[in-house]
Amino acid sequence: MTKPDYIFETSWEVCNKVGGIYTVLSSRAATMARHFGDNVLFVGPCLDAATPQDFTQTDELADFAHYIKQTKGLDIKTGRWDVPGKPKAVLVDFRPLYAEKNRIYGDFWARFGVESHNAYGDYDEASMFGYAAGAVIDAFARFYDITDRRLIAHFDEWMTAFGLFYIKTFCPRIKTVFTTHATTIGRSIAGNGKPLYDYLTAYDGNQMARELNVEAKHSAERTAAHTADCFTTVSEITAKECEYLLEKKPDTITPNGFENSFVPQGDEYARKRRSARLLLEELAEKTLGYTLDQEHLFVGISGRYEYKNKGIDVFVDVMSRLNGDSRTAQPIVAFVIVPAWVREGCYSNSKFATSAIVNEESDLTLNYIRQKHFGNTPDSRVKIIFVPTYLNGNDGTLNVPYYDILIGLDLTLFPSYYEPWGYTPMESAAFGIPTVTTSLAGFGQWVSPVQVGIDNGVAVITRNDGNYFDVVRDIADEVIHFVELNGKAQKTIADKARTIADKALWQEFFDYYLEAYDKALTSKR
Repeated sequence: MTKPDYIFETSWEVCNKVGGIYTVLSSRAATMARHFGDNVLFVGPCLDAATPQDFTQTDELADFAHYIKQTKGLDIKTGRWDVPGKPKAVLVDFRPLYAEKNRIYGDFWARFGVESHNAYGDYDEASMFGYAAGAVIDAFARFYDITDRRLIAHFDEWMTAFGLFYIKTFCPRIKTVFTTHATTIGRSIAGNGKPLYDYLTAYDGNQMARELNVEAKHSAERTAAHTADCFTTVSEITAKECEYLLEKKPDTITPNGFENSFVPQGDEYARKRRSARLLLEELAEKTLGYTLDQEHLFVGISGRYEYKNKGIDVFVDVMSRLNGDSRTAQPIVAFVIVPAWVREGCYSNSKFATSAIVNEESDLTLNYIRQKHFGNTPDSRVKIIFVPTYLNGNDGTLNVPYYDILIGLDLTLFPSYYEPWGYTPMESAAFGIPTVTTSLAGFGQWVSPVQVGIDNGVAVITRNDGNYFDVVRDIADEVIHFVELNGKAQKTIADKARTIADKALWQEFFDYYLEAYDKALTSKR
């Protein structure tokens, strides 16, 4: 197997924690360091003058910073990403390229057929970042005179596609890997309420992109998939999307692993769990307006605010079903921990939300909670609370990182409709919190190809385009079953969840990346 001498990896989420790809890259960095030492460079966006909290500026690449300013006209911040492995990182200010965007779009239309004329929203921002990242990689290889070495430039998601086009145009000796973590058009079809899976083989990706107004993003992603020396995605379920919607079968699957070095153990775990439960209890009592006079089961859902794709609608329906089911032997507080657009510094007058939400009257989650007639009264079997803030340690509500809250939950439910991998259930399992996922999540398919219950540690519920209410019923039954178990049985299930998560560590999954690097380095494209 051919191994690279140097790896460059580009993502919008390098030192920019906005989604799951941040977790993919930041948790993988330590494993990359074990394989490649310091010969790894991450490239991310420089979004403002302030230095990101997880980035430490250093002068070790100062000469290179001067060189790229002189040769490319780009300002960069150089330093280390403060994650396990402490990899080198470059954050590039791409804004000067806006003045050249029409020339760049025209050039890549002529060379690759990328259709940018229907672009809108964040397309310009992402494309100019990708182009700037490509320029950084090209300049780095030339400045340090390593262009004749085995080099890999790895680009994550459509937002970096223009970096791949740059390398293919100006430094084709560098071999390229392109990973889609979720196809633009697949996410759009699912998010717009259309049946993705029943008609997957019949959809025309280009036609659907025009219909759903994501033509430019789809074109960039599709072209990158066809142009890269090695094209990968994160799961078998997303590979099928790529085959039919991008008309390109991935060269290999690179599943998302996990780094569990920050999962507390022993006494520290017990201490952090007690602290988290106290925070959740205080938050619930503050929101509800009364004291919880008995021990409640704390159940949660978290992740990106994609109401249907992430199964938030299913979660609310499950809680509604449990609220009306006499078999619900222990009262439940259900937390929807999903960042929304909130009014900073303003608390909600609602007994269902912890913060005031902008355009609250049109918020899908709050409206559905109200529609389901949750009373959130002391005698309610289920109290449901929307926590619409991003738990980064400075959110104004809990003011601790997400993991310091996750550890206090008893059970998590992630009934996703569209979930290429599914970090949230994997993280939950790693922290010993039993979890429910679905067969439409890559992680769920990896855990089991058939439906399994919560006794497994990770329950996998079969989901498709036509069985919504079966999913609600099955998940509610799993919650009731879990509640009925004694403490010893629940602990056994928690241990099983940890065992499953341990099989998904990066040390187990990184060979898939080595395979991708080998395929890129030996590609004849």
